Amino acid sequence: MKPFILMLTVIFLGSSACTPAQPQNPNPPADIILTINTTENRKPISPYIYGLNFATEAFAKELDLPLRRWGGNALSRYNYKNNATNLASDFFFLNVDNFNPITGASETADNWIAQNKRTATDSVVTIPMMGFVAKDTTSCGFSIAKYGEQDNGDDPDRPTDCGSGIRTDGSPVNGNLAIDTSTAIDSTFIKDWVSHLKNTHGSAGSGGVRFYALDNEPELWSETHRDIHPMPLSYDELLQRSLAYGEAIKETDPEAQLFGYVSFGWSGYFYSQRDLVEAEKNGYTAFPDYDSHDSKYQLEWYLEQMQSYEEAKGKRLLDYLDLHFYPQNGVDLSLAGDAAKQALRLRSVRALWDPSYRDESWIGDAGQPEDWQKVRLIPRMHDWVDTLYPGTKLALTEYNWGGLESINGALAQAEILGIFGREGLDLAALWNYPDKSLGYDHFESLPGAYAFRIFRNYDGAGAKFGETSVNASSSDETQLSVFAAERSSDKALTVVIINKAAKTLTANLSLTGVSTTGNAEIFRYSDANLGIITKETGQAISNTFSFPKSSISLLVVKR
Repeated sequence: MKPFILMLTVIFLGSSACTPAQPQNPNPPADIILTINTTENRKPISPYIYGLNFATEAFAKELDLPLRRWGGNALSRYNYKNNATNLASDFFFLNVDNFNPITGASETADNWIAQNKRTATDSVVTIPMMGFVAKDTTSCGFSIAKYGEQDNGDDPDRPTDCGSGIRTDGSPVNGNLAIDTSTAIDSTFIKDWVSHLKNTHGSAGSGGVRFYALDNEPELWSETHRDIHPMPLSYDELLQRSLAYGEAIKETDPEAQLFGYVSFGWSGYFYSQRDLVEAEKNGYTAFPDYDSHDSKYQLEWYLEQMQSYEEAKGKRLLDYLDLHFYPQNGVDLSLAGDAAKQALRLRSVRALWDPSYRDESWIGDAGQPEDWQKVRLIPRMHDWVDTLYPGTKLALTEYNWGGLESINGALAQAEILGIFGREGLDLAALWNYPDKSLGYDHFESLPGAYAFRIFRNYDGAGAKFGETSVNASSSDETQLSVFAAERSSDKALTVVIINKAAKTLTANLSLTGVSTTGNAEIFRYSDANLGIITKETGQAISNTFSFPKSSISLLVVKR
């Protein structure tokens, strides 16, 4: 519902005198000032920041989806020869016929890539590099018949003979065999697969698979894939496998771009899993990998080694530094929650950029190193690569702030997309696995999906947010945040304004570097109707704008 202001003038008449009405201010002061200068902070916005991990073909087509990722724990053991994979610790280390998680139907990597080609979506394909892939579609890692009774909880869907790998007394099953589920591979297997993909779909530079990821969250292999990789990963193993499998890809398709090391999250940026396991045993007094590698954090050391590789070989192996990040405060992969949780969700997106924001989780605890307490993730990533391996691009191929079934999550997601563009992130993919409990099995109907539509198809006819970010600021970004960009196709200025407050806010818009005589078009998404982006009545830039509570507005200023 479009907000309005009712102005009522009351004149009191007496028997002997008349008190004249005081003049009304036709333009009362606005709550907030939004300032945009198209001549400052100009930088390209990569279309790849609007990626998803999961999308139906219809939704991908609607968004003109730029990027989709084939990844996650279940694809670390994908065998392209028989379409078998292993569900890892997510589901009893069970081998299955790989399937589309949205439809449940069998789906090969070739099927998945073919959908992307039909929607002109680029592919990020995860390649296995643990040295094993699934041998069939039925085996499981910890057979109860072979390894004894295990603590399996009460999951009614658990296959009869598949165990959790944890005995009933809480101890882990040790001494199991990798060949129970898997067959050994080396880099030759990956060369053959990339050759197959190149022959089937074209090379990376001619419409085929453009991006390859060096597995998924390798620091957690000793947990997620402990049936075949029980030893915690070290710095040296991470590098050795990255080089061997990365070279196999680049030799087969030189135009392909590589993502590494696909870290699981905050702790993995700094320490290896070996470090974390051993440090817990010794009271955090020693970190064996960190201590024996010149006191370099894992990510720093990895980037240095990739820089050394290029200097020695004369070619780049690592193209994207790929990290995963989930806020550690409890808002991720969850429903919107109560008012306190919703407010925390909106505040915590500041961890992506704000040097003044102290993380509201264990990361920000006083016991953590001072430099850690303020995440400022994207600027921190820029600092790492600028210092240690210039020219490396930045990717977040998994992130999730939750609440996507509500307007609260939509507001957070829209702000995240705006931040990605403003801060110069190169690529991102929301982790929206089709979990029914979160509503992600029909993600395209959720409010969170409308945050993507605001940037990728706000009018239902393919209109998009601009591709060149320009300077935009708010006098109170805690309530009203703003992102602006120029669009190359028609030179229009596009402005996204997010009202995070529980009340209507007014704002004046100050523009520099823009000359216009027409009205701004206004498109809006709010809890007044969670099923549509509405087109509002256009308005002159000189006027005061009103933004309804909990809303996302897009202004289009034509030149």
